[in-house]
Amino acid sequence: MPTLPSCKCVFLLLAGFFAAACSTQPKEDTAASPPTTYFQRTETGVQDGGVQMIPITTPKGTFNVWTKRFGNNLKMKVLLLNGGPGATHEYFECMENFLPQEGIEFIYYDQLGCGNSDNPKDTAMWSLPRYVEEVEQVRKALNLTNDNFYLLGHSWGGILAAEYAFKYQQNLKGLVISNMMMSCPEYGKYAEQVLAKQMKPEVLAEIRQIEARKDFQNPRYMELLMPNFYAEHVLRLPLDKWPEPVNRSFSKSNQSLYVTMQGPSEFGIAGKLTTWDRTPDLPKLSVPVLSIGGKYDTMDPEHMRRIASQVQNGTALICPNGSHMSFYDDQQTYMSGLTKWIVNVNKGEKKVAL
Repeated sequence: MPTLPSCKCVFLLLAGFFAAACSTQPKEDTAASPPTTYFQRTETGVQDGGVQMIPITTPKGTFNVWTKRFGNNLKMKVLLLNGGPGATHEYFECMENFLPQEGIEFIYYDQLGCGNSDNPKDTAMWSLPRYVEEVEQVRKALNLTNDNFYLLGHSWGGILAAEYAFKYQQNLKGLVISNMMMSCPEYGKYAEQVLAKQMKPEVLAEIRQIEARKDFQNPRYMELLMPNFYAEHVLRLPLDKWPEPVNRSFSKSNQSLYVTMQGPSEFGIAGKLTTWDRTPDLPKLSVPVLSIGGKYDTMDPEHMRRIASQVQNGTALICPNGSHMSFYDDQQTYMSGLTKWIVNVNKGEKKVAL
């Protein structure tokens, strides 16, 4: 977070001095810092920074997935589900600058096949129902309950988070669907009918030619997509200014997982998720839901706004300057809305005015 202006620092220091002079029991200032228990050690034995490797039972055997707890709050614990599919937890590192100030604990987690977790290198393992059961095993291992468990899924992670909630919402205190539509067919239509038409015709024609040849490894493909699609709809910052955690995460992406679930095209969807559509089931969700989107997102912002109106207790946050990674290119809007929603749901609200 930005540091306080020097004049304000002086004021606060003087105020603290006079308060101490007038009281033998000065009150702790908790407004600008997390509770004193936030960084309290909770593990016994050798400290490892909150890392916990969790064994996951699957039809193909037992594998380990990597998690890391940041902070400590018995009532507000956010488990982060990365997108891709196949990226890593690392692009969420910006959360460290915002959630601790509100005392919100969060947990990094690399899904099986991602980042620091085991990679069985078996495409049969890349399955949405299996990933749902993986999240449930992680929840149990971390002792997350409906008194404290918030699940935040971004992009593909939003699909996984929603699918988890449809089966296990009784275990949740709150659900955040970040930058994801609840219908892959509708996403495909939006990409074709809206996003494609925003490109220069000659650029789109060359992209389509490469895709028709299935020449996805051609360097020219990304040369076209990076300035004309990614910089417009994925992360609206100059390409040479993309945050290091984003580049680091993307550089480690599991392409086998990505292609199996998403398909080889960067523009639309063609993998196992092609027909996934949960819009008819949204009214079944009674848990508080925050649906986040960006005006310039790869996903339809109006669809993401509608999600909040179709669930029983929904709140919408559409970032006016944001794209698919709104937590970077419209960071203040995203983070202030997210933290306010979590804090107010923790107080008992089901719908939060943002």
